[in-house]
Amino acid sequence: MRIVVAAIGRLKRGPETELAERYRDRAAKAGRSLGLRDVEIVEIRESRAQDAPTRMLEESIALANVIPDGAATVLLDERGENTDSAKFATLISQWRAANKPATVFIIGGADGLAPALADKAALRIAFGTATWPHQLVRVLLLEQIYRAVTILSGHPYHRS
Repeated sequence: MRIVVAAIGRLKRGPETELAERYRDRAAKAGRSLGLRDVEIVEIRESRAQDAPTRMLEESIALANVIPDGAATVLLDERGENTDSAKFATLISQWRAANKPATVFIIGGADGLAPALADKAALRIAFGTATWPHQLVRVLLLEQIYRAVTILSGHPYHRS
């Protein structure tokens, strides 16, 4: 199974990018023993449309194009479920056991996602009720993916 983080916008060089890459690399290396082929980042350019509904539609179409058939799709949504790390790991394990070709985490743009894409999600998760910049959301997500992989690999988890 592949893990894909599909995000609207690109991270600029800086500490957030370095930290995101560090967690992505750690998760990819640790995940090999679990049969995870890779942890990929797909960055999609922000739409330049003049109005929000058109931007949302264009970005959602671009995101939908990177989701493989049969993949588990997870939206990062401020109104989503607050999921602890152990449950997050369990979900990834279940999708892997169900032979999903990928788990795709979607970080939408500032205008949100078109309902047609949002309705296809298997899960919506949030990192609390605060509003987070997209750069930090990506770092938080990649850290949780890394943590999930280590939990599934049998590394001691301090909350167990």
